[in-house]
Amino acid sequence: MAPIENSLPDNLTLKILSEAERGGYGVIGQCCYDLQSVLATVKAAENLRAPAMILLFPVTVRQFGKAFLRCVLEVAHGASVPISVHLDHAADDQDIDMALTFAEQGVAFDSIMIDCSHAETDEENIALAKPHVQRAIRCGVAVEVELGRLAGGEAGVRVIEKGMLTSPEKAVSFLSALGAHMLAPSIGNIHGRYMSPPNFDQEILRSLQKTVGPSSQSGSYMVLHGTDDLPDELFQECIRNGMRKINMNSWSRDPMCSYWKDHLLQDGLPEVYEEGMKIYQSICERFIRLFGGEGKAF
Repeated sequence: MAPIENSLPDNLTLKILSEAERGGYGVIGQCCYDLQSVLATVKAAENLRAPAMILLFPVTVRQFGKAFLRCVLEVAHGASVPISVHLDHAADDQDIDMALTFAEQGVAFDSIMIDCSHAETDEENIALAKPHVQRAIRCGVAVEVELGRLAGGEAGVRVIEKGMLTSPEKAVSFLSALGAHMLAPSIGNIHGRYMSPPNFDQEILRSLQKTVGPSSQSGSYMVLHGTDDLPDELFQECIRNGMRKINMNSWSRDPMCSYWKDHLLQDGLPEVYEEGMKIYQSICERFIRLFGGEGKAF
Protein backbone atom coordinates (compact mmCIF):
# COMPACT_ATOMS: atom_id res chain seq x y z
CA MET A 1 0.00 0.00 0.00
CA ALA A 2 1.30 3.44 -0.94
CA PRO A 3 2.16 5.66 2.07
CA ILE A 4 -0.49 8.29 1.38
CA GLU A 5 -3.09 5.56 0.85
CA ASN A 6 -2.88 4.65 4.54
CA SER A 7 -5.02 7.71 5.30
CA LEU A 8 -7.99 6.21 3.40
CA PRO A 9 -7.55 2.41 3.53
CA ASP A 10 -11.16 1.66 2.54
CA ASN A 11 -11.46 4.10 -0.34
CA LEU A 12 -12.65 2.34 -3.50
CA THR A 13 -10.86 4.57 -6.02
CA LEU A 14 -7.56 3.99 -4.23
CA LYS A 15 -8.14 0.25 -4.04
CA ILE A 16 -8.80 0.17 -7.79
CA LEU A 17 -5.67 2.19 -8.58
CA SER A 18 -3.54 0.19 -6.15
CA GLU A 19 -4.46 -3.03 -7.96
CA ALA A 20 -3.78 -1.37 -11.31
CA GLU A 21 -0.33 -0.28 -10.14
CA ARG A 22 0.39 -3.77 -8.89
CA GLY A 23 -0.72 -5.26 -12.22
CA GLY A 24 0.79 -2.59 -14.47
CA TYR A 25 -2.43 -1.77 -16.33
CA GLY A 26 -4.64 1.28 -16.83
CA VAL A 27 -8.17 1.87 -15.53
CA ILE A 28 -10.75 3.51 -17.75
CA GLY A 29 -12.19 6.69 -16.23
CA GLN A 30 -15.26 7.26 -18.38
CA CYS A 31 -16.87 10.70 -18.35
CA CYS A 32 -20.65 10.24 -18.16
CA TYR A 33 -23.34 12.86 -18.75
CA ASP A 34 -26.49 10.83 -18.15
CA LEU A 35 -27.77 7.51 -16.83
CA GLN A 36 -27.48 5.90 -20.26
CA SER A 37 -23.72 6.43 -20.36
CA VAL A 38 -23.39 5.29 -16.73
CA LEU A 39 -25.24 2.05 -17.44
CA ALA A 40 -23.26 1.42 -20.64
CA THR A 41 -19.97 1.89 -18.78
CA VAL A 42 -21.05 -0.52 -16.04
CA LYS A 43 -22.14 -3.13 -18.60
CA ALA A 44 -18.79 -2.85 -20.37
CA ALA A 45 -16.86 -3.34 -17.15
CA GLU A 46 -19.03 -6.25 -16.04
CA ASN A 47 -18.86 -7.94 -19.43
CA LEU A 48 -15.05 -7.85 -19.39
CA ARG A 49 -14.70 -8.42 -15.61
CA ALA A 50 -12.73 -5.20 -15.33
CA PRO A 51 -12.48 -2.43 -12.73
CA ALA A 52 -13.59 1.01 -13.90
CA MET A 53 -14.28 4.56 -12.79
CA ILE A 54 -17.30 6.68 -13.67
CA LEU A 55 -16.48 10.37 -13.99
CA LEU A 56 -19.06 13.14 -13.61
CA PHE A 57 -18.48 16.82 -14.29
CA PRO A 58 -19.80 19.45 -11.85
CA VAL A 59 -22.18 20.75 -14.53
CA THR A 60 -23.89 17.35 -14.63
CA VAL A 61 -24.24 17.19 -10.85
CA ARG A 62 -25.66 20.72 -10.78
CA GLN A 63 -28.04 19.82 -13.59
CA PHE A 64 -29.47 16.63 -12.05
CA GLY A 65 -28.75 17.09 -8.34
CA LYS A 66 -28.05 14.87 -5.38
CA ALA A 67 -30.71 12.32 -6.35
CA PHE A 68 -28.87 11.63 -9.62
CA LEU A 69 -25.56 11.23 -7.79
CA ARG A 70 -27.20 8.81 -5.37
CA CYS A 71 -28.49 6.79 -8.32
CA VAL A 72 -25.06 6.72 -10.00
CA LEU A 73 -23.42 5.59 -6.76
CA GLU A 74 -25.99 2.82 -6.34
CA VAL A 75 -25.49 1.59 -9.91
CA ALA A 76 -21.68 1.71 -9.68
CA HIS A 77 -21.31 0.25 -6.22
CA GLY A 78 -23.95 -2.39 -6.94
CA ALA A 79 -22.00 -3.72 -9.94
CA SER A 80 -20.39 -7.15 -9.86
CA VAL A 81 -16.97 -5.58 -10.48
CA PRO A 82 -15.25 -2.67 -8.67
CA ILE A 83 -16.48 0.65 -10.05
CA SER A 84 -15.89 3.94 -8.26
CA VAL A 85 -17.48 7.35 -8.89
CA HIS A 86 -15.28 10.42 -9.33
CA LEU A 87 -16.04 14.14 -9.69
CA ASP A 88 -13.80 15.51 -12.45
CA HIS A 89 -12.53 19.08 -12.79
CA ALA A 90 -14.18 20.64 -9.74
CA ALA A 91 -12.54 24.02 -10.22
CA ASP A 92 -14.87 26.49 -8.47
CA ASP A 93 -15.39 26.81 -4.72
CA GLN A 94 -19.13 26.38 -5.20
CA ASP A 95 -18.77 23.09 -7.07
CA ILE A 96 -16.26 21.67 -4.60
CA ASP A 97 -18.45 22.74 -1.68
CA MET A 98 -21.49 21.13 -3.32
CA ALA A 99 -19.71 17.79 -3.67
CA LEU A 100 -18.25 17.79 -0.18
CA THR A 101 -21.52 18.90 1.39
CA PHE A 102 -23.18 15.93 -0.31
CA ALA A 103 -20.41 13.74 1.13
CA GLU A 104 -21.04 15.09 4.62
CA GLN A 105 -24.71 14.25 4.10
CA GLY A 106 -23.84 10.64 3.26
CA VAL A 107 -23.89 10.86 -0.57
CA ALA A 108 -20.18 10.80 -1.29
CA PHE A 109 -18.09 10.54 -4.41
CA ASP A 110 -15.28 8.03 -3.99
CA SER A 111 -12.86 10.66 -5.28
CA ILE A 112 -12.75 14.22 -6.54
CA MET A 113 -10.45 16.27 -8.72
CA ILE A 114 -9.86 19.58 -6.97
CA ASP A 115 -8.62 21.53 -9.96
CA CYS A 116 -6.87 24.78 -9.08
CA SER A 117 -4.48 24.59 -12.03
CA HIS A 118 -5.91 27.90 -13.29
CA ALA A 119 -3.92 29.61 -10.51
CA GLU A 120 -1.06 31.84 -11.62
CA THR A 121 1.57 30.12 -9.43
CA ASP A 122 2.09 26.78 -7.73
CA GLU A 123 1.87 28.54 -4.38
CA GLU A 124 -1.54 29.96 -5.26
CA ASN A 125 -2.63 26.53 -6.52
CA ILE A 126 -1.70 25.03 -3.13
CA ALA A 127 -3.36 27.83 -1.16
CA LEU A 128 -6.62 27.48 -3.11
CA ALA A 129 -6.72 23.69 -3.05
CA LYS A 130 -5.45 22.81 0.44
CA PRO A 131 -8.59 23.58 2.53
CA HIS A 132 -10.71 21.57 0.08
CA VAL A 133 -8.23 18.67 0.05
CA GLN A 134 -8.25 18.49 3.84
CA ARG A 135 -12.04 18.59 3.96
CA ALA A 136 -12.33 15.87 1.30
CA ILE A 137 -9.98 13.54 3.17
CA ARG A 138 -11.97 14.08 6.37
CA CYS A 139 -15.01 12.91 4.38
CA GLY A 140 -13.17 9.80 3.16
CA VAL A 141 -12.95 11.13 -0.39
CA ALA A 142 -9.69 10.56 -2.30
CA VAL A 143 -8.27 13.61 -4.09
CA GLU A 144 -6.77 14.26 -7.51
CA VAL A 145 -4.90 17.50 -8.26
CA GLU A 146 -3.22 18.99 -11.32
CA LEU A 147 0.29 20.44 -11.37
CA GLY A 148 1.18 22.38 -14.47
CA ARG A 149 -1.69 23.31 -16.74
CA LEU A 150 -3.40 21.62 -19.68
CA ALA A 151 -4.34 23.90 -22.54
CA GLY A 152 -7.62 23.62 -24.42
CA GLY A 153 -11.16 22.86 -23.34
CA GLU A 154 -14.04 20.45 -23.86
CA ALA A 155 -17.62 19.92 -22.67
CA GLY A 156 -17.57 20.20 -18.90
CA VAL A 157 -14.05 21.69 -18.69
CA ARG A 158 -13.15 25.38 -18.66
CA VAL A 159 -11.03 26.65 -21.57
CA ILE A 160 -7.35 27.31 -20.79
CA GLU A 161 -5.50 29.33 -23.42
CA LYS A 162 -1.92 28.45 -22.49
CA GLY A 163 -0.59 25.18 -21.09
CA MET A 164 2.39 24.67 -18.81
CA LEU A 165 4.34 21.41 -18.47
CA THR A 166 4.64 19.78 -15.05
CA SER A 167 7.98 20.06 -13.26
CA PRO A 168 8.95 16.77 -11.53
CA GLU A 169 11.14 18.75 -9.16
CA LYS A 170 8.21 20.88 -8.02
CA ALA A 171 5.86 17.88 -7.78
CA VAL A 172 7.47 16.58 -4.57
CA SER A 173 6.86 19.75 -2.56
CA PHE A 174 3.48 20.30 -4.25
CA LEU A 175 2.10 16.90 -3.26
CA SER A 176 3.75 17.02 0.14
CA ALA A 177 1.94 20.29 0.85
CA LEU A 178 -1.43 19.00 -0.34
CA GLY A 179 -1.43 15.31 0.63
CA ALA A 180 -3.37 14.41 -2.53
CA HIS A 181 -3.62 10.83 -3.79
CA MET A 182 -3.61 11.34 -7.58
CA LEU A 183 -1.70 13.69 -9.85
CA ALA A 184 -2.81 14.83 -13.31
CA PRO A 185 0.41 16.00 -14.98
CA SER A 186 0.83 18.15 -18.05
CA ILE A 187 3.21 16.32 -20.42
CA GLY A 188 2.04 17.81 -23.73
CA ASN A 189 -1.54 16.57 -23.46
CA ILE A 190 -4.43 18.99 -24.03
CA HIS A 191 -8.17 19.03 -23.49
CA GLY A 192 -10.15 18.74 -26.70
CA ARG A 193 -8.95 17.94 -30.21
CA TYR A 194 -5.29 17.85 -31.18
CA MET A 195 -4.60 20.08 -34.17
CA SER A 196 -1.30 18.27 -34.84
CA PRO A 197 0.07 14.87 -33.79
CA PRO A 198 0.39 14.76 -29.99
CA ASN A 199 3.92 15.04 -28.65
CA PHE A 200 4.08 13.75 -25.08
CA ASP A 201 7.19 14.19 -22.93
CA GLN A 202 7.48 10.67 -21.57
CA GLU A 203 10.62 11.57 -19.63
CA ILE A 204 8.51 13.86 -17.41
CA LEU A 205 6.14 10.98 -16.75
CA ARG A 206 8.94 8.52 -15.96
CA SER A 207 10.53 11.05 -13.63
CA LEU A 208 7.22 11.72 -11.86
CA GLN A 209 6.67 8.00 -11.38
CA LYS A 210 10.03 7.80 -9.60
CA THR A 211 9.74 10.97 -7.50
CA VAL A 212 6.06 11.07 -6.52
CA GLY A 213 4.62 7.76 -7.79
CA PRO A 214 3.07 4.99 -5.71
CA SER A 215 6.40 3.64 -4.39
CA SER A 216 7.60 7.08 -3.28
CA GLN A 217 6.83 8.90 -0.05
CA SER A 218 4.08 10.84 -1.82
CA GLY A 219 2.47 7.62 -3.05
CA SER A 220 0.46 9.30 -5.82
CA TYR A 221 -1.14 7.66 -8.86
CA MET A 222 -0.71 9.26 -12.29
CA VAL A 223 -3.81 10.33 -14.25
CA LEU A 224 -3.97 10.97 -18.01
CA HIS A 225 -6.24 13.78 -19.22
CA GLY A 226 -6.60 14.94 -22.82
CA THR A 227 -7.09 11.62 -24.59
CA ASP A 228 -8.99 12.67 -27.73
CA ASP A 229 -7.39 11.39 -30.94
CA LEU A 230 -4.54 9.51 -29.23
CA PRO A 231 -3.21 6.47 -31.08
CA ASP A 232 -3.34 3.10 -29.32
CA GLU A 233 0.46 2.94 -29.06
CA LEU A 234 0.62 6.23 -27.16
CA PHE A 235 -1.98 5.07 -24.64
CA GLN A 236 0.05 1.93 -24.04
CA GLU A 237 3.33 3.82 -23.71
CA CYS A 238 1.77 6.12 -21.10
CA ILE A 239 0.50 3.10 -19.14
CA ARG A 240 3.94 1.45 -19.26
CA ASN A 241 5.40 4.66 -17.85
CA GLY A 242 2.95 4.83 -14.94
CA MET A 243 -0.42 6.25 -15.99
CA ARG A 244 -3.07 4.35 -14.05
CA LYS A 245 -6.32 6.35 -14.46
CA ILE A 246 -7.06 7.10 -18.10
CA ASN A 247 -9.80 9.71 -18.56
CA MET A 248 -12.06 9.13 -21.57
CA ASN A 249 -14.78 11.42 -22.88
CA SER A 250 -15.65 11.95 -26.53
CA TRP A 251 -14.51 8.55 -27.82
CA SER A 252 -17.74 6.92 -26.57
CA ARG A 253 -19.97 9.97 -26.21
CA ASP A 254 -19.85 11.25 -29.78
CA PRO A 255 -20.73 7.98 -31.58
CA MET A 256 -23.66 7.42 -29.22
CA CYS A 257 -24.96 10.94 -29.75
CA SER A 258 -24.50 10.62 -33.52
CA TYR A 259 -26.62 7.48 -33.52
CA TRP A 260 -29.32 9.22 -31.50
CA LYS A 261 -29.28 12.20 -33.87
CA ASP A 262 -29.71 9.97 -36.91
CA HIS A 263 -32.53 7.83 -35.46
CA LEU A 264 -34.55 9.92 -32.99
CA LEU A 265 -37.12 11.07 -35.55
CA GLN A 266 -37.72 7.68 -37.12
CA ASP A 267 -37.35 5.05 -34.36
CA GLY A 268 -38.90 4.57 -30.95
CA LEU A 269 -37.11 6.34 -28.11
CA PRO A 270 -36.43 3.17 -26.03
CA GLU A 271 -34.91 1.47 -29.08
CA VAL A 272 -32.78 4.52 -29.87
CA TYR A 273 -31.48 4.65 -26.31
CA GLU A 274 -30.75 0.92 -26.31
CA GLU A 275 -28.79 0.91 -29.57
CA GLY A 276 -26.87 4.04 -28.58
CA MET A 277 -25.89 2.43 -25.28
CA LYS A 278 -24.65 -0.67 -27.13
CA ILE A 279 -22.38 1.53 -29.24
CA TYR A 280 -21.11 3.30 -26.12
CA GLN A 281 -20.53 -0.02 -24.34
CA SER A 282 -18.60 -1.52 -27.25
CA ILE A 283 -16.20 1.45 -27.37
CA CYS A 284 -15.65 1.30 -23.61
CA GLU A 285 -14.87 -2.39 -23.99
CA ARG A 286 -12.30 -1.65 -26.70
CA PHE A 287 -10.42 0.71 -24.42
CA ILE A 288 -10.67 -1.55 -21.37
CA ARG A 289 -8.94 -4.25 -23.43
CA LEU A 290 -6.38 -1.76 -24.79
CA PHE A 291 -5.52 -0.54 -21.28
CA GLY A 292 -5.08 -4.10 -20.00
CA GLY A 293 -8.02 -4.09 -17.60
CA GLU A 294 -9.91 -7.11 -18.93
CA GLY A 295 -10.20 -9.86 -16.32
CA LYS A 296 -8.65 -7.69 -13.59
CA ALA A 297 -11.75 -7.38 -11.37
CA PHE A 298 -11.03 -8.19 -7.72
